[in-house]
Amino acid sequence: MSSRKVLDVGNCAPDHAAICRMLKAGFDVEVLQAHGVTDALDILRSTTVDLVLINRKLDRDYSDGIEVLKLIKTDEDLQDTPVMLITNYAEHQQAAVSLGALPGFGKLEFSSPTTQEKLAAVLN
Repeated sequence: MSSRKVLDVGNCAPDHAAICRMLKAGFDVEVLQAHGVTDALDILRSTTVDLVLINRKLDRDYSDGIEVLKLIKTDEDLQDTPVMLITNYAEHQQAAVSLGALPGFGKLEFSSPTTQEKLAAVLN
């Protein structure tokens, strides 16, 4: 099977590096990076992506990652793309799921077996 593509949206360089390490340790993936709405949507419209991981607060301008999720899930061409929100806050996870995201995980949960199971459901 060829490698899967994951788009990481809104994470700073150290967090992006940690996400890459976590993903590549368990899966055959290529990790793409976007910092905001425009570059995320450009990548999604030009490349087939298997999973989008969106930070709750985007590193570029600290805007709300939920807005990126809303744009993806209301776009006819992108709405079926699996998306997870990266946040440690349960209320933000619930909001994301109510908008069509898969249950995500927080940065404190990178090494959790539950996180690996959530990712495996999409990436295996």
